[in-house]
Amino acid sequence: MEASSNLQRLKKRLEGKVGKAIADYSMIESGDTVLVCISGGKDSYTLLATLMALRERAPVDFRLIAMNLDQKQPGFPEEVLPAYLSSVGVEHRIVEQDTYAIVKEKIPEGKTTCSLCSRLRRGIIYRTAKELGANKIALGHHRDDMVHTLFLNMLFGGKLKAMPPKLVTDDGAHVVIRPLAYCAESDIARFARGMAFPIIPCNLCGAQDNMQRQKIREMMADWDKRYPGRTEAVFSAMQNIVPSHLADSSLFDFKGLRIGGDLAGMDGGDTAFDGPQFGRELSLPEPLSVPVIAGTGRSGDGKRG
Repeated sequence: MEASSNLQRLKKRLEGKVGKAIADYSMIESGDTVLVCISGGKDSYTLLATLMALRERAPVDFRLIAMNLDQKQPGFPEEVLPAYLSSVGVEHRIVEQDTYAIVKEKIPEGKTTCSLCSRLRRGIIYRTAKELGANKIALGHHRDDMVHTLFLNMLFGGKLKAMPPKLVTDDGAHVVIRPLAYCAESDIARFARGMAFPIIPCNLCGAQDNMQRQKIREMMADWDKRYPGRTEAVFSAMQNIVPSHLADSSLFDFKGLRIGGDLAGMDGGDTAFDGPQFGRELSLPEPLSVPVIAGTGRSGDGKRG
């Protein structure tokens, strides 16, 4: 009884967060056809279950179509997802295409496969969405994924860039949405266990320990363990950008700054660092460890590693 009650509270919390993300970013509107990408992992199962629950009481009418891409990975249990999707009564499409063989042919042994694999999957998903008349494509990326992507781009790509909650595809034909944007991975994992979803592991990339994303995951897990709330704080920062306190001259007119000039957009000037968030309300920890960037011999702050 207690376990069931805990699961219901968790379900309600996830639905609330998904509903808020959808409202905040206008992800789903009346008349939309949403293609929900199902991989067989905990995130996509949670995404589908939550969207189905919200559809029952949403003030707008929208259609859901679940899609799975069977990439012909060795040992993939192809009967699991069709049986599950039929059992929950959702319209679905299973697309079979051997991207596994292409990836294995093109990527040398020991190299990460995610980049090519994701490009191939993306093309197939967009094509399927067009065939089914879906104008929205829902992906199962959650808050932690978005934060990890931010650090990946900063530390290894030199860009302040992450996964947006909503974007238009390059061809302008579809809108990609991430309704789990406010959801913590730990909550999703607990929910998936409680719901006993038939999880299917990815044999193509799931065990690649050399992936940079895995290194970022480990870094954030360490930070959250030592200083709880770090991931949540970083995500909050992603929603509170102050261009005048970064260094991109295309976003803020640094060259035009003059004494006595227009201070619009400065958000406090040099007094921005005097606020209470930097005072007694914040217990400053010891310096966080920063991973050494391979090949430089220096840590991320420019000092010797």
